[in-house]
Amino acid sequence: MKSANPYVFIDNCLNVVEYYQGLFGGDIKNIQQTEDGKCLHAELHLGDSIIHFSDTFSKVHAGDNVRITLECESEEEITRVYDSLSSEGRVTFALQETFWGALHANLVDRFGIGWLLNYQK
Repeated sequence: MKSANPYVFIDNCLNVVEYYQGLFGGDIKNIQQTEDGKCLHAELHLGDSIIHFSDTFSKVHAGDNVRITLECESEEEITRVYDSLSSEGRVTFALQETFWGALHANLVDRFGIGWLLNYQK
């Protein structure tokens, strides 16, 4: 496993990232926005850690706005982790190739923990 980092889904994402940067310091990187200005992805780099952020694109329930993103090292690893976590869990985005050149999945495991799995090819 390359890394495990929090991923926060919140309205007014860029304002929130700027607030946390003002509080913690660090650098805002990799901002990706939709044509209408919503934030698909932003990163706050703090030392060796990264907090990922995104605007919400559907109703988010309390407790479901923070997930853990796992950056995997191989197709075999992401497939093994996906198969295990999705067993008795709820898949919200099936493991598949993405437009950013990765294998990616989004799911909630049987314990109610949300996961974003990514393997950048």
